[in-house]
Amino acid sequence: MLAEFAVNNKVHMVTKVLSFIANYGKEVRMGRDIRKKGKVKNAMEFIVRMKRVHEEAGVALKKT
Repeated sequence: MLAEFAVNNKVHMVTKVLSFIANYGKEVRMGRDIRKKGKVKNAMEFIVRMKRVHEEAGVALKKT
């Protein structure tokens, strides 16, 4: 469990984004502070953002 947390909570050298964000589109919750940050985004904004993150990650991985 700690190894998974360490991997998900580190910015990837190639993609420049946290693995957890690339996979799930949200930040890792740590501790007891479970309040949401900012406004709730609608589903279409989330889809667009996730597609962009995956495309950027794919391009970065192809460059290596």
